[in-house]
Amino acid sequence: MLAVRDLVKSYPTARGPLPILDGVSFTLAAGESLCVIGPSGSGKSTLLNLLGGLEPPTSGTVTLEGRDPQQMKEAELAAFRNRAVGFVFQEHCLLPQCSVLENVLVPTLVAPRADHEARARTLLGRVGLAERLDHRPAELSGGERQRVALARALVLGPRLLLCDEPTGNLDAASAGAVADLLLELHAQEQTVLVLVTHSAELAARLPQRRRLAAGVLEPA
Repeated sequence: MLAVRDLVKSYPTARGPLPILDGVSFTLAAGESLCVIGPSGSGKSTLLNLLGGLEPPTSGTVTLEGRDPQQMKEAELAAFRNRAVGFVFQEHCLLPQCSVLENVLVPTLVAPRADHEARARTLLGRVGLAERLDHRPAELSGGERQRVALARALVLGPRLLLCDEPTGNLDAASAGAVADLLLELHAQEQTVLVLVTHSAELAARLPQRRRLAAGVLEPA
């Protein structure tokens, strides 16, 4: 479902191109997951940005369900990202003025359907927040806010779930609870999951682990 072929990314600088990724390749089928570890600045977040179509590679391809986002026009790419890719970041990025339910429904505003609210309520129930639908983010704990972010990422049923340090800002107990939910929902939804983390505990829970260093993705 996700095929990454010879992915190269560099950024122009006054001293010439700055290489970040150098020939990264892998494939993942529905329901499979990959954990990417590596030192800070090694390009892990850049890799996620390329997988999610947030920026183009210098060369190489990323295809999801046989489609290459970089071959799409801007409007089509935006719609594809919204529908096919879910993002969970280290910061929850919730809208402070909106309720829990409203935050989960944000991705649906592009093309709202009658069944979206029921899907959002179901997901919030699955992450243990069925009684907090009308609360604002400031009224939630860090772990609860991250659960809302996870429900928001999944509300449109994306085929690819990208997680960038999803437990990085949480205490050990909250991190464990969020990790449990993340992996449980990934299995239930049969998404392709690519997760970046510095947590050895979380990395150990994924069956495939790769280390990114010097632009190269190697077995961990």
